[in-house]
Amino acid sequence: MEPEPASLSGTEPPRGLRLWLMTVRAESLTVAAMPVAVGGAMSWAHHGVFHFWLWLGCLLGAVLLLAGTNLWNDVYDQERGNDPIMPGAPLRVLTQGWVKVETVRRAALCVFAALVVLGAVLAWVGGWPILVLGGLSLLVGWAYSGGSKPVEFTPWSELVVLLFLGVAAVGGTVWMQTHTLPAYIWPLGIAVGLPTCGIMLINNVRDQDIDYRVGRRTLAMHLGERGAKIAYGGMMLVPFLLLVPPVVPGGGWVAVLAVPEAIRLVRAFGRGNEGRDLNQILGMTGRFQAILSGLVIVGALAL
Repeated sequence: MEPEPASLSGTEPPRGLRLWLMTVRAESLTVAAMPVAVGGAMSWAHHGVFHFWLWLGCLLGAVLLLAGTNLWNDVYDQERGNDPIMPGAPLRVLTQGWVKVETVRRAALCVFAALVVLGAVLAWVGGWPILVLGGLSLLVGWAYSGGSKPVEFTPWSELVVLLFLGVAAVGGTVWMQTHTLPAYIWPLGIAVGLPTCGIMLINNVRDQDIDYRVGRRTLAMHLGERGAKIAYGGMMLVPFLLLVPPVVPGGGWVAVLAVPEAIRLVRAFGRGNEGRDLNQILGMTGRFQAILSGLVIVGALAL
């Protein structure tokens, strides 16, 4: 028998849509959406091409991939006891007993099934590169938490995030619009993906005590406290070096307006090491990624 929700946290459980938004971690989905938005803006600004429905399909695919991965991650972590209730940690619907594990598992499978259907449609238009990218994305979505050696148990989580929620998201969107892969997608994808890696790094710094007990050996654990702070600084500041011409053509340099916010976050991470402090910095890093991407979009379209 599952415990009563109130006995776990004393928090009134959410209902309906709010419950499912919490289950898929809706606040995290912007990190999947923004690289697609950047790719669409670059396609229009530098190639004069923008097919709205194809762009919308890419956007939906990226969001579904992250939502499905989040659901699958919660299922595996709950079954393995990897995600206990911790002071200062965000609430998870499974650890709180608000939703049954099988319900979340079915939801994850439904999301991945929808992604397969959408991917087939996009591959029919985009050809074999989109078919390969879609297949690899599904594999990564499962392998992040599943299998005998999940990606989340290794130091490679940030690299996987950089490749799929950065380079692949930008490059796949540009390919769907133009059927070309211009050289700028690499620095651009890395630039918009690095703050997402920062989110992952902060999450792993916050959780490293429990991670150690369950056998995770994340990048944060390998780097140590000082190394993690240096790495986070790089994730926040290197994007500005990548967004200047001629590395990325056009108005990507407008993102320099976000430098003060990046510096503020680096300093905050250097000072704060408590769970609640890290949660606040984590949320601010997510907003920074949206601001950075938004400035790139404005620069591409306006200059």
